[in-house]
Amino acid sequence: MTRALVVTKPGDRSVLEVQEVDVASPGPGEVQVRVAAVGVNFIDVYKRQGVYPLPTPFTLGDEGAGVVEAVGSGVEGVSIGDRVAWAGSPASAAELTNIVATQVVPVPDRVELDVAAAAMLQGMTAHYLVNSTWPVQEGQIALVHAAAGGVGQLLVQLITSKGATVVATAGSDEKLQIAKDLGAAQLINYREFSGDALAEQVRKVAGRGVDVAYDGVGKATFDASLKSLRPRGMGVLFGGASGQVEPLDLQVLNRLGSLFVTRPTLASYLLDREELLWRSGDVLGQLADGSLKLQVGAKFALDDAAAAYEALEGRQTTGKVLLIP
Repeated sequence: MTRALVVTKPGDRSVLEVQEVDVASPGPGEVQVRVAAVGVNFIDVYKRQGVYPLPTPFTLGDEGAGVVEAVGSGVEGVSIGDRVAWAGSPASAAELTNIVATQVVPVPDRVELDVAAAAMLQGMTAHYLVNSTWPVQEGQIALVHAAAGGVGQLLVQLITSKGATVVATAGSDEKLQIAKDLGAAQLINYREFSGDALAEQVRKVAGRGVDVAYDGVGKATFDASLKSLRPRGMGVLFGGASGQVEPLDLQVLNRLGSLFVTRPTLASYLLDREELLWRSGDVLGQLADGSLKLQVGAKFALDDAAAAYEALEGRQTTGKVLLIP
């Protein structure tokens, strides 16, 4: 048995319960991990609410890090005692969990396990967004909404490291200062602008339409994201912290300058183990050598998971939120 964070039925945070659940020995191709830290992410919220429907009850959590305690048959390259991290593996929010061995990656010695847990989903998301969805080039201008959030902070750093300029938005001056310290060139408090006024302000501070808009906020900002783009620019909607975006009339893309729009997800950018090792290796390697900084904004015990998600959903945090089983 192990303690786990269970979604009892679709709903609000009140449906979360810490329960004792059975954990079998690892099956063929699996490893069993003693979990050190679990990432708190909006995908958990979507699953809990039923936006991404799952049969209930189920154990929440897709991301974490820990130490391998047992290895199933047929597993190669992973041993008892290895420090590992993962993203996209269900039932992670538990003291003990079984994971398909090909989904875990090694954690460098210079990276603490809580940092590794914080880095996996958001780090690889930022990695694919700037390297694959829209390969950022030197001299380009990128709009990053919620730039003080977990993905936002990483996006700012990765974009500026490529010689591109970041126009950052956030909901307070304190959060904007975080983005500035990480390299953002232009700052906008989106509490002071909305809709067309936000797009106009982006164009004003950028000097032109931006090449790409990275939008994890969703409903409250996406129209402004599109109107901030240069002709043939790309709007990248990778989350919906403020709610889901309404269906889009494709003629809008025509009128605004033959724009591109995409709604990517990490799973589509981790199609094989080689891609997983590339993205995770880049992110964890940069954390190990200090060229990438990651802020763990808050840690909560498993029993306080509702408070952790309240902070996330209320956009009260900067950096990454973790559960510590």
